[in-house]
Amino acid sequence: MSPPRLIPFESRQPRNYTAPSPLSIRGLSVAYDDKPAVWDLDYDAPDRGLIAVIGPNGAGKSTMIKAMLGLVPALAGDVRIFGSKLRQARRRIAYIPQRTSVDWDFPASAEDVVAMGLYGEIGWCRPVRRRHRDAARDYLDRVGMADFAGRQIGQLSGGQQQRVFLARALAQKADLYLMDEPFAGVDAATERAIVNVMRGVRDAGATVLCVHHDLQTVADYFDHALILNVRAIAQGTVKDVLTEDVLQRAYGGRLAETEIRAIARSA
Repeated sequence: MSPPRLIPFESRQPRNYTAPSPLSIRGLSVAYDDKPAVWDLDYDAPDRGLIAVIGPNGAGKSTMIKAMLGLVPALAGDVRIFGSKLRQARRRIAYIPQRTSVDWDFPASAEDVVAMGLYGEIGWCRPVRRRHRDAARDYLDRVGMADFAGRQIGQLSGGQQQRVFLARALAQKADLYLMDEPFAGVDAATERAIVNVMRGVRDAGATVLCVHHDLQTVADYFDHALILNVRAIAQGTVKDVLTEDVLQRAYGGRLAETEIRAIARSA
């Protein structure tokens, strides 16, 4: 099957931005080896939203975030963060990558990793002073990891590693948090800690966009959702999006009818 025909973004009819939202995407398209991964995506994130990005495996969820951040090349499209290009808004973003993309052998302690989130305050190539290390420990304490501050990051469990990266994100004091499957492979206590942090930064005025794989917990953890299957299938409040019709269109035969009905009822 040949990929959809790409219309260069510059030649499309204008898609106007509304008042600056935390994240606005217009016509984003990404392909790997001529196979579309994300295609012609438009999206406006709600202010102060907890947003789940959901969809079947291979739907383009992680690719969307990486393309937004310039980590993978886009074929077309435009992304604005609070109305600005990425270069101007980078300090307003905190990114928690998938654990599988991190070099856990890197010789850095948990405290060192969290201090990296303070580089906007410290400045590049400047010394990390005592007050910065104290601040890093405070953020570790907020996620229950203060006792592991001196531990090399690769010596921690998966859940502990995720908490350290969560503390680093908190240290950035961002306005937009991008999380790529933060719940994958973590224990129940870490999952609760992540949810509490997401709600805390939302209540403080930030927006959280989170790639999520567990449909059973979407309604409990999030208030908005974007459903992808290469193209956008649906976007809106969890109640509006998690319907039997939308889930059937997004997942097709990958979910049993009984599971689809149960997820729709949970919303």
